[in-house]
Amino acid sequence: METTGIVRRRTAERMRDTLERLLTERDVWVSTAHPEHGPHQVPLWFLWDGRAVWMCTGAASVTARNLREEPRVRLSLPDTFEVVLLQGEAECFPDQEVPAGAAEAFVAKFGWDPRVEEGSFVYVRVVPRTVRAWRGEPELRGRVIMRDGMWLEQRPTGPRPRG
Repeated sequence: METTGIVRRRTAERMRDTLERLLTERDVWVSTAHPEHGPHQVPLWFLWDGRAVWMCTGAASVTARNLREEPRVRLSLPDTFEVVLLQGEAECFPDQEVPAGAAEAFVAKFGWDPRVEEGSFVYVRVVPRTVRAWRGEPELRGRVIMRDGMWLEQRPTGPRPRG
């Protein structure tokens, strides 16, 4: 594997770069599994609201059916060099029951409103529990930047203690 020129980023830098990509990228690979039928992977448009990933798919799609049976999901951004993997549990909202803010943000980003389409859609919300990010082999060690839903480089808020 060619690693020349890759500079290992600190966790805080990986977190910043990951958050920037979550805000700006359009597509995410969604990996689900059904207890009897096995794995399924599909690319979907996504929106990052600062805490969760929102996606939308047909209510009868394999992805939606799998998530009803098994809500654990893995998401990955489509770059195989600058990898970002998210893991969490999906919560599904029928298109007519999705929180208005999420639906409007989806419309603003993509110019598409599934709530007015023919057929039924489901919005899928995933709050990550684990996030891994790395750029090439030099960053494999330390690639976990979120564990148990907490960013590893979170800075405390409020006044700093004196002493």
